[in-house]
Amino acid sequence: MRSESVLIAGQGSSWGGHASTGLVISCEHGGNRIPAPYGELFGAHGALLDTHRGYDAGALVMARVLAREFAAPMVASTVSRLLVDLNRSVGHPRLHSEATRGMPAERRQQLLQQHYQPYRSQADHLVRRGIADYGRVIHISSHSFTPELDGTVRNADIGLLYDPRRPGEADLCASWQASLKACAPALTVRRNYPYAGKGDGLTAWFRRHLPPDAYVGIELEINQKHVLTPSRRWTALRQVIVDSLRRALASCREGVAE
Repeated sequence: MRSESVLIAGQGSSWGGHASTGLVISCEHGGNRIPAPYGELFGAHGALLDTHRGYDAGALVMARVLAREFAAPMVASTVSRLLVDLNRSVGHPRLHSEATRGMPAERRQQLLQQHYQPYRSQADHLVRRGIADYGRVIHISSHSFTPELDGTVRNADIGLLYDPRRPGEADLCASWQASLKACAPALTVRRNYPYAGKGDGLTAWFRRHLPPDAYVGIELEINQKHVLTPSRRWTALRQVIVDSLRRALASCREGVAE
């Protein structure tokens, strides 16, 4: 993967949480860039690059803020999900978009080698390094969702996605939802909405390889209507998310201590 596709920030999780927990931030759909060798594939699909199909608006900004505020390592991609979806498993029908799934198998394999596998390897490295250093990792994967999909309006401002079968994830999301409500009562915060947290994705991939006491994976989903608001409101929301996560982590730390 080209160096501009992976951004690493921070060397450790000095967020003041539980001594045996590290924090890792990721952003799989941070941009809509198409590398030059694949540009010809998007002649008929170029308009999609600027839509929610091409990238998650605001997700990279949010990821960078979280990485900075919590001094956490981060991995992010600015290559469009329409080239290859880094949040899908190999073999998933939506790993490739209509622009790329018709490529010869050899070229699709090359695409995975150049962009998909390096990203997954870097994310795996950061998570496993965090576990080695701290004993447990909380992984926040930053995403955003379109306010309306197929004629249905999404009735949430923030979604917190997790696997309800993993107690650490359920506890953190419940605490984060409560602290978001305390920080900004007007926000509608829903768990496992607008998607199911245990569905296919990077966090689900980690769950298949790491035990619940070592890995906690949460997908943060922000309604893109907030990204398109005046900059001061979007900035304020990002701060609310940071403050509420800090409170949630502190609450979970106290629960562990008890």
